[in-house]
Amino acid sequence: MQHQALFTPVELGGVTLKNRIVFPPLTRQRSAQPGDIASDLMSVYYCQRASAGFMVSEGTQIEPRGQGYAWTPGIYTQAQIEGWRKVTDAVHAEHGVIFAQLWHVGRISHHGLQPDGAAPVAPSAIQATNAKAFIETGVGTGELVAPSMPRALTVAEIKELVALYARAASNAIEAGFDGVEIHAANGYLINQFISEHANQRDDEYGGSLHNRLRFLREVVEAVVAVVGPDRLGVRFTPLFTSTDQDRVYIGLVEQDPHETYIEAIKVLEASGIAYVSIAEADWDNAPDLPESFRRDVRDTFSGRIIYAGRYTAERGARLVEAGLADLVAFGRPFIANPDLPARIVNGWPLNPLNPSSLYGGTAAGFTDYPTYAG
Repeated sequence: MQHQALFTPVELGGVTLKNRIVFPPLTRQRSAQPGDIASDLMSVYYCQRASAGFMVSEGTQIEPRGQGYAWTPGIYTQAQIEGWRKVTDAVHAEHGVIFAQLWHVGRISHHGLQPDGAAPVAPSAIQATNAKAFIETGVGTGELVAPSMPRALTVAEIKELVALYARAASNAIEAGFDGVEIHAANGYLINQFISEHANQRDDEYGGSLHNRLRFLREVVEAVVAVVGPDRLGVRFTPLFTSTDQDRVYIGLVEQDPHETYIEAIKVLEASGIAYVSIAEADWDNAPDLPESFRRDVRDTFSGRIIYAGRYTAERGARLVEAGLADLVAFGRPFIANPDLPARIVNGWPLNPLNPSSLYGGTAAGFTDYPTYAG
């Protein structure tokens, strides 16, 4: 057995996972239209990868205003719930465990995606830069566009959004998911509230770090009330360096990312949730997270810790062996290798990824990657 640390069982909430390999949330833009409904093709895709110890669905918007990319699935209508039920049934038939990622993009959207062509919503009326939304320009065709100028949410609207997260969590359980993950990463809505760059409010949701974490705190508490702490995780992207000027990446680098995210993780610890997922910078030659940050995450949080970000099996196993991670996520390799755990444990070669088929399209580059034939 190769990389044995990745193949020991581990408890997550009230579930025993068969290995420590995670199939993470990966936007693929293949929902059925109209209605942004999880499709039969998506059921095949997730089922193919159910040998992961743990799976998280692609980001699924909690309401129509939460969409920033055409053809991504939602979880706010009955048809969407029923579509996801086909996915979860397929995964469970293969003895997989899958959480739904609850997503709201906030300002990373375009008026062409918003109800009645309205402005996107955000903590403050600050337009996102170095980011793109994706709009449909015809049947099966679309283009990347600059996000529209957002409008600032009122306090009453923020409270309504907290309730929408809770409703989406309830919908996810109805759809058969084993739990939910709150998407608080990559410059999307919750990350916008946390960030000193995107949040310039002067009320209880802005200013101090404590206030900027209030929305996260309220969403976590509301979702815990619906699903329980054992069935909840949260994802962050604690970037410690600025991105390249020509790179389209929507993470936000705080003046003190260490303090910002350790304080955010304290919010999670106080609620007793099952896990925190840390998505690292994933571009070529991206710097590693500081070792001091990894140690403080472990010291601060008593639940499970997941890391993601261009990990090899060897590097992931070392992180587990060091006690700094409990599970490791593999994104691109899992897209191209539906049987990734078997390939890792046996040392089998990996299929190459076809980058041109990542977003939108048909079964090509989605469900047609072969398993290992020997």
